[in-house]
Amino acid sequence: MIRSRLSYARFYLRILTLLLPAFAYFMAVKIRFGINFFLTRTSPAGLPSYWGILLLTTVVWAIAAEEAGLWNVEQLYSPGGKSRRLLEALSFTYVVVMAAGFLYRGASYSRTVIVISAGALFILATISRIGFRVVLEFLRNRNGNEVKILLVGTDRFAHRVAASLQNGEVLPCRIAGFVRLPDQEIAVEGPVYESDQIPVFSNGHSIDDIIIALPPSRLADVQKITPSLEKLCVPTRVVIDLGEGVGLRERLIDLGGIHMLDLRPTLAESGPYLFQKRIFDILFSTIVLLLTAPLTLPIALAIKLTSRGPLFFIQERVGLNGRVFRMIKFRTMKLGSKQEGDTYWTSANDPRCTLVGAFLRKINLDELPQFFNVLMGHMSIVGPRPERPYFVERFLEQFERYNSRHMFKVGITGWAQVNGWRGDTSIAKRVEYDLYYLRNWSLTFDLQIIVITLLRMFSSKNAY
Repeated sequence: MIRSRLSYARFYLRILTLLLPAFAYFMAVKIRFGINFFLTRTSPAGLPSYWGILLLTTVVWAIAAEEAGLWNVEQLYSPGGKSRRLLEALSFTYVVVMAAGFLYRGASYSRTVIVISAGALFILATISRIGFRVVLEFLRNRNGNEVKILLVGTDRFAHRVAASLQNGEVLPCRIAGFVRLPDQEIAVEGPVYESDQIPVFSNGHSIDDIIIALPPSRLADVQKITPSLEKLCVPTRVVIDLGEGVGLRERLIDLGGIHMLDLRPTLAESGPYLFQKRIFDILFSTIVLLLTAPLTLPIALAIKLTSRGPLFFIQERVGLNGRVFRMIKFRTMKLGSKQEGDTYWTSANDPRCTLVGAFLRKINLDELPQFFNVLMGHMSIVGPRPERPYFVERFLEQFERYNSRHMFKVGITGWAQVNGWRGDTSIAKRVEYDLYYLRNWSLTFDLQIIVITLLRMFSSKNAY
């Protein structure tokens, strides 16, 4: 949760920063010539086209901004050096632009426009970064928006870390409880759990991240405590004190000056998964919903005319990080008790199925409303199939690595499903295939699973 929130914030700050040169040149040309070169098809006589130099400026600005760390959210809260880094990036950008303009004789550009754009870019960058921080502060102060953390450690070192997290400016944090190691003093305030009595925090509602806050003398205990934390299926971090001038860029999170090293970084927090997969999910779901829109009315009429009850069947399922969400399907069964729906498998020739429902299940059309779950972010197109909370609680006790499948988003289809492991089949095999998908995820692999799903749509094993 910490890494994903920071990744989203960096992504939006990066997009905003990369758009600034376009606005700066718009202002410069407007001030210098009084026209909008973005909207006119042809420039007035004697006015050069600034598209080429805008492209160059944007590319160089992107490189300079990356080196200066201008889209690091943590830098917005640093006590000093923000203007210096911005000026360094700006100076590098316009030195390169002016040099390119001097060497390239194919077009002549107004030096006044370039100078004005440099000043405008500085002003826009300053204002946008202040505005971005104001927006983050607004979101930070919203109720229920805090990251809920289980902190491992109860000594004075843990107390200091907890205080820094709760008083930090970057992300709002709340400590849900502390885990005490053997022979460790208790210097913290809040619920304290012994290391061998960590609660399950049913379905992940209570915590978003685990942070191990142990002094250097007890870091050897990290290896001992991590196995008992795996059942919680949330990202695990460890606070490390590296001293000044020492840093790690790959797996280190800097949260308001607190360095945390990822012990088990999850796929769901990686950049490609967060952005590439999400963009693909939105585009694919939108296309599917548009293409299948003509089928929606006939399906709805068939359901309503052949059985009593609502059009949709909405049921709680367990998704990413063990969070419960409401999954939507076309109703395919007769009305029954909620307990029956939550605790019983569907079987072949199930008497609860309606005639229309059995047909929809056979060709998987009952799953169409789940594309709305994808658009809402509860699910992905490809991933482990979501299970009901009742069965999750059972499988957690029976299968050691079952919760690993909740380390990434559940899906409409998945590697286990296209290989026949769906419905009332081996849970161990299903977990095995889900973990294979976790280790080998890529957009190409997703496309392969989607193609197999389409090919087997009308002949799915265990589709009842």
